[in-house]
Amino acid sequence: MGDVITDGGFTLAWPWLLALAPLPWLLRWWLPEAASRGYLALRVPWYGDVAGDRRGTLRRPAWHVLAALAWLLLVFAAARPQWVGEVQSLPVTGRDLLLAVDVSGSMDTQDMVWQGRSVNRLSVVKRVAGDFVERRRGDRVGLVLFGSRAYLQTPLTFDTETTAILLAESEIGLAGRETAIGDAIGLAVKRLREDAASDRVLVLLTDGANTSGEVQPLQAAEFAAREGMTIYTVGVGADEMMVQDFFGTRVVNPSADLDEETLEAIAERTGGRYFRARDAEGLARIYEILDELEPVESDVEVVRPVDELFQWPLGCALVLVMLAGLVGVRPGAGMRMEAA
Repeated sequence: MGDVITDGGFTLAWPWLLALAPLPWLLRWWLPEAASRGYLALRVPWYGDVAGDRRGTLRRPAWHVLAALAWLLLVFAAARPQWVGEVQSLPVTGRDLLLAVDVSGSMDTQDMVWQGRSVNRLSVVKRVAGDFVERRRGDRVGLVLFGSRAYLQTPLTFDTETTAILLAESEIGLAGRETAIGDAIGLAVKRLREDAASDRVLVLLTDGANTSGEVQPLQAAEFAAREGMTIYTVGVGADEMMVQDFFGTRVVNPSADLDEETLEAIAERTGGRYFRARDAEGLARIYEILDELEPVESDVEVVRPVDELFQWPLGCALVLVMLAGLVGVRPGAGMRMEAA
């Protein structure tokens, strides 16, 4: 959030409801008393113990006090007491940014190093891309996950923290084991087409080639270009990896299936750029470059956080009602008792 502009304070959203406070007393004053239906007799063996108390619960001051306080608290809760926070500035860029992340089976390849230990590709992507998302305050950010199919994990939102959390909770194979790059772009085009943002950006990260889906990647890129969407593509995966087999240790290229030609063509047709991330440090630098290419320079809108407080007087009123019930009703003047 931005700098504080002015102070907030306590207020009532519906103060006119306080006019209902004297309603019970007015009704008691205006309405006639209920007609007496005569006396009822009840034979009890303990009549002598209570014969001296004929006031009845409804006549006792303590019960009146509890009932009055409970009513006043209910009226106060209905008036919606609120604590209005300080007015703060919120940066708004007018940019919609979707992050499409490959969660296919190949993302489980452990050719990356994070903090001195070997981890799979998705683990590094979740950490580095998560930091990138949280830095995009002011953008509306969404998340697309794709494997054999693509689906929208997070719709476009200013809540970058939640988007980063949902990215961190993504799992390999969640959308299938294959790679549908074209479907991921197509879904992004569909979601961004519905919004009227001045800048619409897709950052697509994958470690392979299109092996599934109904839409071809270059065809989807043409759709994106016609919609004025910019796509930055990122190919992730190391060039060399030591593996153990029957003949001993040998060096392999774990990124042999990465279709860099197609990724470069997608970026070129939409006015974006293609990046190659061979390790965690390289991926972090790529997202830093993306921050420079798509800076978070923004206009400012103001927001005023409001906390509802009605639950406190409402809870107190409930406690008072329960206390009044615990007092119990003693025999009143309208009941005649006879000894058994």
